[in-house]
Amino acid sequence: MIPPDGMSGLAVFSTLPQSSLPSSGADYHAHVREVARWSEDAGCQGVLIYSDNSLVDPWLLAQLVIDSTKRLAPLVAVQPIYMHPFAVATMVASLAHLHGRRIYLNMIAGGFKNDLVALHDATPHDRRYDRLVEYTSLVMQLVQGDGPVTTSGDYYRVKNLQLVPPVPDDLVPGVFVSGSSDAGMQAARKLGAVAVKYPRPPQESAAEPPPADMVCGIRVGIIARDDAAKAWQVADERFPPDRKGQLTHELAMKVSDSLWHRQLSQTASLAEPRGTYWLHPFETFKTFCPYLVGTYDEVGQELARYIALGYRTFILDWPASEEELRHARTAFGRAVAMTAP
Repeated sequence: MIPPDGMSGLAVFSTLPQSSLPSSGADYHAHVREVARWSEDAGCQGVLIYSDNSLVDPWLLAQLVIDSTKRLAPLVAVQPIYMHPFAVATMVASLAHLHGRRIYLNMIAGGFKNDLVALHDATPHDRRYDRLVEYTSLVMQLVQGDGPVTTSGDYYRVKNLQLVPPVPDDLVPGVFVSGSSDAGMQAARKLGAVAVKYPRPPQESAAEPPPADMVCGIRVGIIARDDAAKAWQVADERFPPDRKGQLTHELAMKVSDSLWHRQLSQTASLAEPRGTYWLHPFETFKTFCPYLVGTYDEVGQELARYIALGYRTFILDWPASEEELRHARTAFGRAVAMTAP
């Protein structure tokens, strides 16, 4: 999101809706283009594209985002067990060569446990981050054009491998890594990546502020209006009570080894049901991040607290409408005013 005046130093990304949502292929195609244009018009820097066993290929969606916009950068989720590092580097180089556009890589070490089991990947949680570091390092060596690459690691070995066409320096991708666990934070540090967390309420997050020597971000949804009652009406209509979704969430918790999933679930059991920080959409398996709900000032105050802690990158949940992004921009404007010297 190109922030309101004075909001330099912050980067805001939106998110594409998942292909698993009920719709036909043609409808989804049109909706992806629509959300990409909304995001660009709202000034977002990029848009997150999910990846797991149940979703359409994220690289095809990245191509669609680029075709639908002039500058919006796809933030593509990359799972090492899906493709070789050279294939990722080739996709980065191809999009740069064909479109002159930069992308970002959201490096994911895990995903749903059942997805990993289906692919016969029994690698323990922390070792998956070791693999992720080796994988991402190889991708970046290739796209940065340091000449033929030869490496012999624990997971990947190549000899005199060179990327053609080369990636221009200004189009080398930025890298994101989940920083909710110690292993994830260490991986982000080694890679010089943006460490992304699923935040607890600001007052709890203050006990564990992001390291000053790293760029850190959070994933969060925003529903803001000029009146709190209006905001909560919109929130309740978008995320009504859903017992089936709640049971799905509880089942997912039983098979997940994700630290952020457990942390948010523990926070949910303690959170006030009508505080600005709201976990109902997460608890009913409608999304994977907390929401901030309330007036522009209430939401802006919570955002300002995260900014004051040192978070500089925000990945918003997928927008239900173009209007939601405009309201989010207003809330960010209030946050900037509150954090101004």
